[in-house]
Amino acid sequence: MYTLLKGFYKYFARKEEYYVLLLGLDKAGKTTLLERIKSIFLGILGLPPDRIAPTVGLNIGRIEVNKARLNFWDLGGQRDLHSIWEKYYTECHAIVFVMDATAKDRIEECKEVFEKMITNHIVEGIPVLMLANKQDSPNPLKVEDLKEIFSKIALKLGARDSRVLPISALQGDGVREAVDWLYIRLQLKGGSSGRIGSAGPANAKAGSCMQRGGRPLPNRQSALV
Repeated sequence: MYTLLKGFYKYFARKEEYYVLLLGLDKAGKTTLLERIKSIFLGILGLPPDRIAPTVGLNIGRIEVNKARLNFWDLGGQRDLHSIWEKYYTECHAIVFVMDATAKDRIEECKEVFEKMITNHIVEGIPVLMLANKQDSPNPLKVEDLKEIFSKIALKLGARDSRVLPISALQGDGVREAVDWLYIRLQLKGGSSGRIGSAGPANAKAGSCMQRGGRPLPNRQSALV
């Protein structure tokens, strides 16, 4: 009887495991975003900006939302590190593409990298969230600007879940909304999507745990709405 009850407890207490890639060009603010998520959801101070160095390998963070566990993998954005990204494509359930909305001189480079990423057959069908970071800086590109700039590329996303959201990783503006969107879309797709299991890559170690409530699941979204 005890074994049966223990089995039921494990079944109902288990958490769906999801893996989310944080990608983007160097200096886009990916690691700052990861630290801000820790700060917002744990109520502790993350690394201050002056102590955040360019990511060379992999930074990891983990949050728990209801019965789901979201593991964030922050990969380096330098061009010579882009070849590493594809090694994680088969293992992720969603991609967050962070861009520096003030770096208007890097828009073409950003478009090139984004298009190469979303047209890779390995990531076909998984949710893609583009975050226009550094909205706290003077004269950043707005969401409407980015939708226009990326309109042709967005057509290649097809019917998959995708969205553009404005954030300030430094100030924390929009970060909760971004995590909420991810959680909702991942729950819609479910953890048994045929991608990675609960273990993750051999070099991935668990980061900090955070928890907050979820929201009702809306209809599917697409084309970087």
